[in-house]
Amino acid sequence: MKFIFLQTPIITDSINNPIVEEKTLSIMELISSGGLGGNIIMGTLGLLSIYAIYILIERFSTIKKASVEDESFLKSIKNFVEQKDIQAAKTLCKNTDNPVSRMIEKGIDRIDKPMTDISAAIENQGKLEVYKMENNLANLATIAGAAPMIGFLGTVIGMIVAFHEMASAGGNIDVEMLSKGIYTAMVTTVGGLVVGIIAYIAYNFLVSKIDKVIFQLEARTTEFLDLLHLNE
Repeated sequence: MKFIFLQTPIITDSINNPIVEEKTLSIMELISSGGLGGNIIMGTLGLLSIYAIYILIERFSTIKKASVEDESFLKSIKNFVEQKDIQAAKTLCKNTDNPVSRMIEKGIDRIDKPMTDISAAIENQGKLEVYKMENNLANLATIAGAAPMIGFLGTVIGMIVAFHEMASAGGNIDVEMLSKGIYTAMVTTVGGLVVGIIAYIAYNFLVSKIDKVIFQLEARTTEFLDLLHLNE
């Protein structure tokens, strides 16, 4: 019996495997890698984010100031009303800078009129105080809605650039050729969403703070109206 051994030649691949180098991008390089269109979109989003942060800080400080309560103020007002010293009560209200004092001052100015007139005057002043606290909140809400849409606009622009490069290249499509459009599409979307989320959270945070202040104003003015009712 003869055995036939077949020897298969070992074929070696003479092509060296390419060395893959990791490329890292800084935040600034990532932002500026989207070309002119991407830079315009990101610049707009940057300005909106700065404005949103400004509104957050400015409104928060205003609301915090309005929420500070002076317990001695209402006690002094109560004493003046019981003593029928209306002028001293007015002077105290003028010297105290907060929404409660301004609302109570409107009530004291009409202290000789019916309770409905006093309540209406206080309510109108309260609406004005709330309007002051809500100043620029509409702009913050607009940023929360507009920023993602601006980011999606950058996405559309980036895809248009990418498809234009593909059409111009014909059959010779290069990945680097498409990178500018793809970067624009992705980076602007992320930027728009980040700015929109920050503005949305800031808006709801400020609204919750204002609601708390409104509750405080209603409680203090109710105490004042009860005081007037008892001293009629």
